Amino acid sequence: MNKEELIKQISTKAKVSQKEAGECLNATIEAISVALSKGDKITLVGFGTFQVRQRAAREGRNPRTGAVLKIPAKKSPVWTAGKTLKERVEGGSKKKVAAKKK
Repeated sequence: MNKEELIKQISTKAKVSQKEAGECLNATIEAISVALSKGDKITLVGFGTFQVRQRAAREGRNPRTGAVLKIPAKKSPVWTAGKTLKERVEGGSKKKVAAKKK
């Protein structure tokens, strides 16, 4: 599913125009981005958690030459699925497998 398809789904479920749904989605993405850039953690109960993690500096290798490279430390955005979402995804795949076996 791409962003346009997601906007159509939101529009249908929320009974709003696609323009309004797009504006809401863009506002949500912007709010999450701003919060993460400040180092905040965003928890959407049942869906998941967005947060920033610090990655340590480390050594890597250039695949072509094999030369050792220093990879600097950096902050990285991370998303972790919530329990309800995990159960829903797992339950959905079990139903599909059971249906295929019949």
